[in-house]
Amino acid sequence: MPVKIETKDLTVSFGDVDAIKNVSMEIFTNRVTAIIGPSGCGKSTLIKSFNRMNDLVSNVKITGQVLLDGENIYGTNYDVVTLRKKVGMIFQKPNPFPKSIYDNVAYGPRIHGIHKKEILDKIVEENLKKAALWHEVSDRLNSSAMDLSGGQQQRLCIARALAVEPEVILMDEPCSALDPIATAKIEGLIRTLSRDYTIVVVTHNMQQAARVSDYTAFLYLGKLIEYGLTKDVFENPQNDLTEKYLTGKFG
Repeated sequence: MPVKIETKDLTVSFGDVDAIKNVSMEIFTNRVTAIIGPSGCGKSTLIKSFNRMNDLVSNVKITGQVLLDGENIYGTNYDVVTLRKKVGMIFQKPNPFPKSIYDNVAYGPRIHGIHKKEILDKIVEENLKKAALWHEVSDRLNSSAMDLSGGQQQRLCIARALAVEPEVILMDEPCSALDPIATAKIEGLIRTLSRDYTIVVVTHNMQQAARVSDYTAFLYLGKLIEYGLTKDVFENPQNDLTEKYLTGKFG
């Protein structure tokens, strides 16, 4: 199976604290990978290293490698703008721009030089459909995105990320602020999108990881404790720590 992202001895430190310690793992193309573990174990730091968002923190130090399609994204000549176009990010809380629904989705394509209305119209419709939102908003595209429900806002953020044609979608606890019905819609969307995109989901919800992912990584205190097919990790964990976490003995 093709590898989309590979980390080699990745360590991410903030000052004197190692948030991620020598993590080596492979993320497979067009698969959903869940990253689980207790709060503060480094899950968000790990996925933010996949599109260099940790670079925005002043006291960060990163060693090791993160390869995207075999190329080290921390190499001196790697273009971060191109990286963030290829690797989109969905955050814990929906963060639509205070603009219309249409302008939220058209924002990225406009930044990348697309201004023809008929092309933007097509991009907006296609990506709202991909995000399973088109039929709910097609008659009010010029309304404010801030008027949407939380679940709709999160799907709009997904449509906005898809509009710049990424290859990888990172999701940092994308359902934690949503109700069960909205969560179910996002989970169904994750499975559908994995046909065309490589998806990495950080979640504190182990049932969610079991439902949506093909592979699961368990992090503890910044270290990768176990990684494998989700079915194997949940049904036959190889590490005592994994088994204790999955059975609720800590976390």
